[in-house]
Amino acid sequence: MTAHAGKNFPRPTPETRPFWEGCRNGELLLQRCGSCGAHQFYPRMMCCKCNSVAVEWVRASGHGRIRSYTVVRRAPSRAYAAEAPYIVALIELAEGPTMMSNVIDCAPEAAVIGLAVEVVFDKWSEEISVPKFRPLQST
Repeated sequence: MTAHAGKNFPRPTPETRPFWEGCRNGELLLQRCGSCGAHQFYPRMMCCKCNSVAVEWVRASGHGRIRSYTVVRRAPSRAYAAEAPYIVALIELAEGPTMMSNVIDCAPEAAVIGLAVEVVFDKWSEEISVPKFRPLQST
């Protein structure tokens, strides 16, 4: 966990707290609308599709595909230097929403749009585990 010193730590808010609690417990949680059934990310107080306030937290599959990505070769600060080069990607989750995250366990030249990925969690502190993605392991 000391490798994460100096990084920009997420600060849970009342709207995002269930998401971060899920991450801490090894679960990727999304909001689903009880009225229209749409999934959404980032967390909000109401559905971004139909404006209903009947949003609930559900466990996501943790699977998705790279929609777009970039390779960061020059870290923005010393806190991230040991990870460079690293992949920052938009992950289109199986449930529909897109989230930005890192793709790990993948050489930069192996990253391609459409690559199937699965979530893993990087423990940054006792309170914060960050969702990251790796190429889907075939079973």
